[in-house]
Amino acid sequence: MAASRHPILVEDVAAQNDWILRPTWAKREEIRSFAGHPLIFRDKLLGVIAVFSRQPFGRQEFTWLGLFANQAAVAIANACAEEALQSTQRNLAAIINTIPTTAWTSRPDGYCDFLNQVWLDYAGLSAEQAQGWGWAEAIHPEDRKGLVEEWQSCLASGTPVDTEARIRRFDGSHRWFLIRANPLRSESGDILKWYGTCTDIEDRKQTEEALSRARSELAHVARVTTMGELTASIAHEVQQPISAAVTSAQTALRCLESQPPELVEVRKALSRIELAGKRAGEVVRQIRALVTKAPPPKEFVDINSAIREVVQLTRGEAARSGIPVRMELSDDLPPILGDRVQLQQVILNLIVNGIEAIIAAGERSGKLTVASGRDDAGDVRVAVADTGRGLAADAREQIFAAFYTTKPSGLGLGLSICRSIIEAHDGRLWVSANEPRGAVFQLTLPAKRT
Repeated sequence: MAASRHPILVEDVAAQNDWILRPTWAKREEIRSFAGHPLIFRDKLLGVIAVFSRQPFGRQEFTWLGLFANQAAVAIANACAEEALQSTQRNLAAIINTIPTTAWTSRPDGYCDFLNQVWLDYAGLSAEQAQGWGWAEAIHPEDRKGLVEEWQSCLASGTPVDTEARIRRFDGSHRWFLIRANPLRSESGDILKWYGTCTDIEDRKQTEEALSRARSELAHVARVTTMGELTASIAHEVQQPISAAVTSAQTALRCLESQPPELVEVRKALSRIELAGKRAGEVVRQIRALVTKAPPPKEFVDINSAIREVVQLTRGEAARSGIPVRMELSDDLPPILGDRVQLQQVILNLIVNGIEAIIAAGERSGKLTVASGRDDAGDVRVAVADTGRGLAADAREQIFAAFYTTKPSGLGLGLSICRSIIEAHDGRLWVSANEPRGAVFQLTLPAKRT
């Protein structure tokens, strides 16, 4: 019957005992009839049901047995499916709770309905405490509001989550995590579920901070080195207002010695002394800002103002070398969100490099141009063009590599640091050929969007 998958009815076992494997047992038990039916569900044999009876087993009873067998097959199949589903769920839960990362799921409305054991053990919370929106209590207070708002925004738009936040550990300390989640959608595009993970990136964060500190230290060394190269120029810039102040003071003294004293001229001289003192103080302030070890936080920077200050510091060096520096600055440029000192460091480095390139080329009629404007995307562009020897095509990218230099006494760090600074401001720094000779270093910086 199992092989043929056909039901069997034997009304007289004694006459048809070839269907009975143990005829002596059937005779002893006075078995008179036999009926059997295969249990089949979706073309799969689940078993057989057999009935041995001491009474006649008729066609009606055989029909009832067939109906019962069909119902039994459905019930057995459902039970097997349920057991398989439960077994799969147990295995899946074991896997999710064992994998070495935190995992969670959420309903379409953002209600967190599952957090794996790794997440719960890390945060020291029970499933009941963390479910729903209870998980937010484990987020660092400084990150909580922003994370919840970003999560709600992703829920509304259906875009994947990709953010970072600090999560409190069971011992009260906080560690940085990369939080990612993707929505599971139906065929019609509706979100059925959110699946997410939280990956510990604390070590990466600490490495990034150490790298940032090292970069800042290196940038400081580069600034101080560059300023050291401009000692004569700086001395000239400080000497100018001091000399002007001395001259005005001498004029004031002569006016006081006159009979009668020329008080109007004295007042004018004192005003000039005041202006000269302020100018000297401003020069010192700029120098201190450039050589300070801890640059100020990011602020909105007027790039033209920053350029003018740097050009003022290098004017003496350029004049001593007989190289005119021309500024072509566009009006009404939008402000830039950035570190003013670091941006001035880049401009200073490019100007000094340009002056040195012109001197090395022996170009007596050389000139340096510093220009500002906007590119096609509306971002701020700064260009420093020199009329030196220029750069070979294969050196235009190499020149930004660390320790690559074209100068006999150079360290090869200046332009590498400059590019790092500009990229940290979400900008771009590159070099191209100047016409008819020389090189043009250009940088773009994202403008403040209104």
